[in-house]
Amino acid sequence: MDPGHASIERFRNDLDPLVGRRERIGIAVSGGPDSLALLLLAAQARPGLVEAATVDHALRRESRDEAEFVARICERLEVPHTILTALWGEQPESALQEQARLMRYGLLGRWARERGFTALATAHHLDDQAETLLMRLARGAGVRGLSGMRRVACVPGAEIELVRPLLAWRRSELEAVCAAAGVEPVRDPSNEDERFERVRVRNALAQSGLLDPEAIATSAEHLRDADNALDWAADVEWQRAVTAKDGEIAYRPADAPSEIRRRIVRRAILALASEGGEDLRGRETDRIIAALDAGRRATLRGVLCSGGVEWRFTPAPARRVSASAEIGAVEG
Repeated sequence: MDPGHASIERFRNDLDPLVGRRERIGIAVSGGPDSLALLLLAAQARPGLVEAATVDHALRRESRDEAEFVARICERLEVPHTILTALWGEQPESALQEQARLMRYGLLGRWARERGFTALATAHHLDDQAETLLMRLARGAGVRGLSGMRRVACVPGAEIELVRPLLAWRRSELEAVCAAAGVEPVRDPSNEDERFERVRVRNALAQSGLLDPEAIATSAEHLRDADNALDWAADVEWQRAVTAKDGEIAYRPADAPSEIRRRIVRRAILALASEGGEDLRGRETDRIIAALDAGRRATLRGVLCSGGVEWRFTPAPARRVSASAEIGAVEG
């Protein structure tokens, strides 16, 4: 089950900058060609330092067989393997892929933390990156959203690094890795189901003669650099115009560019938030800034935001209604 020396060396050069050579690493393997290629490459590049996990989402009858197929491959590679089974209170009837994603990362994050791994690796690749940028472009995403997936991020809900060593690899190259190793991947029918946005975007991209996935992924890298530069500028603005004391944050925006203001507001709200998820949605930030610009007050994520010459952010008074990710009442 050898994917070939050249592929192993290429992979090692992509992985080494992300995870120390002597560090143990967990990898997520579904049994599809992308994650199987990741398994094959990692097992050869980091012998004895790799463990794998497969999430059985328990949403399809075949999913258990697919997880056990991965277990057999891992046994042949001498890679420890764990099947993580999703336990649903009620199976999701809407937003299926998003619900499955949250379940998957929740299970993988706990597994990686319990195993003491430095990082969890996933098989996201260049074509995934291009599809992600186009999906976000269609939603009107800003610079941060259009910068796509990062090579190093954080596992949602867990303090474990999420690394993506295959972001420079094409889907076809990963299929070739599996073929060279003599491994036949499983095929998930949801990857052909056009009810899902990513599948529609993937098919449209494949049929277009105008859009080059490699060029799109390169644009995502440029936008990532721009996003990092804007974060740097926002850090400078924070030092210049923000004061934080006794659980209160005050900001004098003056003539700061709108994108810098957005980042300051996001940072202030997340620093004080007592409700909601890990990040703000664009529409949440837009509505808060509109209220602040008009000199009004609004609440978001358990934070009271007050406009005027100086924008102030404080914990909001307790409310009787349940917490919501949406902005609460806006006061004149």
